[in-house]
Amino acid sequence: MNTALPVELPGLDCGACGCRTCAELALRLESEPEQIKRCVHISENRVKTGRSSPTPEGRACDAASAACGACEKSGAAQAAGLSYKDSLGRDFDFYLEHFPEDPGPREIIIPHNPMITREMEVSAGDILIGRPLGMSCGCPITHCGVATEVDRRTGVMTWCVTGPLGPRARGFKDLGYYIAEGYEGLVKQTRSELRIGARYYFQPRMCMLQWRHSGLINYLNRTADGFQVRLEGLFIG
Repeated sequence: MNTALPVELPGLDCGACGCRTCAELALRLESEPEQIKRCVHISENRVKTGRSSPTPEGRACDAASAACGACEKSGAAQAAGLSYKDSLGRDFDFYLEHFPEDPGPREIIIPHNPMITREMEVSAGDILIGRPLGMSCGCPITHCGVATEVDRRTGVMTWCVTGPLGPRARGFKDLGYYIAEGYEGLVKQTRSELRIGARYYFQPRMCMLQWRHSGLINYLNRTADGFQVRLEGLFIG
């Protein structure tokens, strides 16, 4: 079987295609090459910015997508180091990675109506969808994930954000609008010294929009995999 792909996948692992990683999509393409249309980053229907420059492979690259990470595969980008700019060209301090044992980024949330947690009998392992609304985040993307910890008394829960493939295949419980209370994850590289009590700009590695976020570190622990952090007081932009 010819396993050569028609194009190189971007390596963003954003989950928009319904797969957890670009590598997982690549495996599906071996038997279902038409699934390449699921990748919004290389779709022929993308809105062009009008600002482009050639990549080392000769492909056009939108300047607005310079933070997508694809250019990091080139020798020039590796020599220059990791880029700390989001898709709108804004600087940030570090990427937030998810824990190796988790299926996706760990987010602490509470529905706008906390009673929903009890009324829907949300339990660990449930597949959920919802959108972070308001001052806490205001993200325009509906999030999908798997609940890992649930406090039905307060309505607060922790879930791991994943792609939409699980809800599409197995159904889901809809939280509606929710507040993002905090993120937990790993910082493997940073351009700023990390300190408890300080606010930082960061970008979740699997953010579909590749936008920077802002949060205050209130837990910090050095591990073999990097710095384990908890960020609260979240904003986007």
